Amino acid sequence: MRTTGSTIFLPGGTSGIGRGLAERFAARGDRVIIGGRRQELLDEVAAAHEGIEAVRIDVGDAASIRDVSAEVQERFPETDVLLAMAGVMRPEDVTRGGFLADAEDTITTNLLGPIRLWAAWAEFLTAKTEATLITVSSGLAFTPLALTPTYDATKSGIHALSDAWRLQLAGTGVQVIELVPPAVRTDLMPGPNTANAMPLDEYLDETVRLLEEHPDAREILVERVRRLRFSERDGDRDALMAMLAGSH
Repeated sequence: MRTTGSTIFLPGGTSGIGRGLAERFAARGDRVIIGGRRQELLDEVAAAHEGIEAVRIDVGDAASIRDVSAEVQERFPETDVLLAMAGVMRPEDVTRGGFLADAEDTITTNLLGPIRLWAAWAEFLTAKTEATLITVSSGLAFTPLALTPTYDATKSGIHALSDAWRLQLAGTGVQVIELVPPAVRTDLMPGPNTANAMPLDEYLDETVRLLEEHPDAREILVERVRRLRFSERDGDRDALMAMLAGSH
């Protein structure tokens, strides 16, 4: 990924990590088109930053993804980075069947959303000499949190997709980079462990620095996520899972 001068389409850019990355990319000279469902937040972010444009998109809706992606490609043909950020995280009690609606929504947004996004952008980006697809998994893809089993599963799926897509895209100009955040202080799922999560600005600063220092990276791992990422290799996955379960 180029360290500046890209045009980035970032669905999920109205809050949390997505908004923070959009603001930092714009500040360094990239052009950013954020997407989201809430028009008032889209307007707020775009008005505050000269380098940010906004479009309304619902990543849980296949038609919205298709139509808005086509609009962005037409309006901003120089777009060379797709960052599939949007996601939801909900607690589930799987001892009762009432968790199903949340699980289905989570799969639609977190897993089907990025798949549909890439389907809408594949031909456009593979036609370019150089382009980047950035996916967003989680440390919980590797060391799951018992409270959020479907979220964990979707992030494991994003990791597998990232690896498989990277192999298929090896003969094109598209680079696949996977962001692997730890728990970060956002409104994704506030809870008892929020105070122990990584401060948002610290995560953003370290992530952007790693992207700039390692433009050919496959995964972007801040220091605080490495224990989760490599728990199975290091032999402490069960202990970490128990610790995570006890913190909620």
